Amino acid sequence: MTMQRRQLCLAVIGAGLLPVLSACSTAARQLEAAPGKTYWSGRMSVQVLESPPQSTSGSFELSGSAASGELVLLNPLGNIVARVQWSPGQASAQQGTQTRQASSLDELTQTLLGTSLPIAALFDWLQGKPTEAAGWQADLAGRSEGKILARRLDPLPEASLRIVLDAP
Repeated sequence: MTMQRRQLCLAVIGAGLLPVLSACSTAARQLEAAPGKTYWSGRMSVQVLESPPQSTSGSFELSGSAASGELVLLNPLGNIVARVQWSPGQASAQQGTQTRQASSLDELTQTLLGTSLPIAALFDWLQGKPTEAAGWQADLAGRSEGKILARRLDPLPEASLRIVLDAP
């Protein structure tokens, strides 16, 4: 998998999974969320246990909801690496001059990752709500400290998503 495709895949993973980034913490730019919407920033890592294992991590800014929103992936200097946007009937992932489009975020993650991600559940997990997602187990015990861990056991390959929020 090329580095650009890996970063684009991570961007999508972060919106739902998988979503992308750098392990260094960066000062988050303030994105204004629309009324009734939400905003999170922090660090994220995604691992897919296939042969060979895939792993990526970095900083993110996420605003919106499972229905419509935006995920911005940042490098250690705070520059935008990728931007994923979605709304009813459309989703796109942009990295530099490369753009991928689909009719939904679920379809976009399926195309880029070979599997869809539990986007609605992810937004609930970020709010500390223990929502079930087929094949996924979420550990929200550290949510009050801004930590979320989710693992996909089925279908294979197994995957894990770790999030550390800047402000819990």
